[in-house]
Amino acid sequence: MAEATISSKNQIVVPKEVREALGVKAGDKLLIMVRGATVVMMPKPKDHLKALMGIGRGLYGEDYLRKERESWD
Repeated sequence: MAEATISSKNQIVVPKEVREALGVKAGDKLLIMVRGATVVMMPKPKDHLKALMGIGRGLYGEDYLRKERESWD
């Protein structure tokens, strides 16, 4: 487990093993979300559309759309 210390200027250095795992380098931006007492850190996508493509794939069954459209009649 990596450890970071908050400086007097409220800055942290992201440990090398975390940077390598995320595939980030100096100058890259990170998205940071707080979920209760947990902090989630991920690289900011360079292309948000590309990052979201396919996110819903497999969420609904094959015939879901057909059944939904039939219910409109």
